[in-house]
Amino acid sequence: MRVLLTGGAGFIGSHIAETLLGAGHDVRVLDALLPAVHPAYPGGRPDLPADVEFIVGDVRDRAAVDNAVSGTDTICHQAAMVGLGLDTQDMPEYAGINDLGTAVLLAAMDRAGVGRLVLASSMVIYGEGRYTCSEHGVVQPAPRTPGDLDAGRFEPRCPVCDAELEPGTVPEDAPADPRNTYAATKLAQEHLAAAWARATGGTAVALRYHNVYGPRMPRDTPYAGVASIFRSALEHGRAPQVFEDGGQRRDFVHVGDVAAANLAALLHDLPSGDLRAYNIASGTPHTVGEMAAALATAFGGASPVISGEYRLGDVRHIVASPERARDELDFTAHVDFADGMREFSTAPLR
Repeated sequence: MRVLLTGGAGFIGSHIAETLLGAGHDVRVLDALLPAVHPAYPGGRPDLPADVEFIVGDVRDRAAVDNAVSGTDTICHQAAMVGLGLDTQDMPEYAGINDLGTAVLLAAMDRAGVGRLVLASSMVIYGEGRYTCSEHGVVQPAPRTPGDLDAGRFEPRCPVCDAELEPGTVPEDAPADPRNTYAATKLAQEHLAAAWARATGGTAVALRYHNVYGPRMPRDTPYAGVASIFRSALEHGRAPQVFEDGGQRRDFVHVGDVAAANLAALLHDLPSGDLRAYNIASGTPHTVGEMAAALATAFGGASPVISGEYRLGDVRHIVASPERARDELDFTAHVDFADGMREFSTAPLR
């Protein structure tokens, strides 16, 4: 199988490229090498295996995308602007790269007759996760207010009776509730992919990544993930600064497992004519405070500091159910949290 891997020079994409090659597939990478997440590579080529065909190009560029799609059997679309970013001034670039780029790619696939897409989506489309009120059952909490956050009231409350809620795991059919720009653009990508699949009869798979970590994460950038931010602090001799009270629950999944999930999604016989979504997660949640402590211990650095600070747009708890991916893709994450954090504590960052 010949796979076009957009964003294949990036953190997750580079691991997918290696996994695909290891499974015997031909890999062509299209990547714009945006300076926000890429250094200046010697010779202009990132550190990808020699067998990977590499094209520098932007997914918003029709000619570049047509050239990259030509002669391929399937598309693994990882190219995206990620993270919460800085502020609303990032909105045009997020929408351009994530949504316009996806639309340009889908149109090129239609022209070339390529009928299979695996899309990198995200758990952020769920907003706050799944919560249950003892009186009102499953509810969707309202966004947390600056007043509550300033006062240290971090837990979402029932929108009906204001009671404390019990967080649970989120299935793929949970209602979407994007609460920041990045989340809105990832949901739009899914809608575009679903529209393409219905119009063409193609197969579209959305892999909703949870908190991915591992070697080659970008460092020292506002678009980096929390694990990378903590690791960078430790390398600079600083204590990781944990927002809120550190009790935010997340599912930290190793990048090697994410790469394996992409291979499974490319190979399995799945329904066509619509989009099918899968949570890609370890299935074992941890708090952000626990992750910071495990990383600091493995690194041998300063203990984390609970700062009480917060970012509007962050959610409190988001933990996935991985059952659909297990049942339909035969995918189960294998990297243990403690082992993964020990590896990550000394792994090279970008």
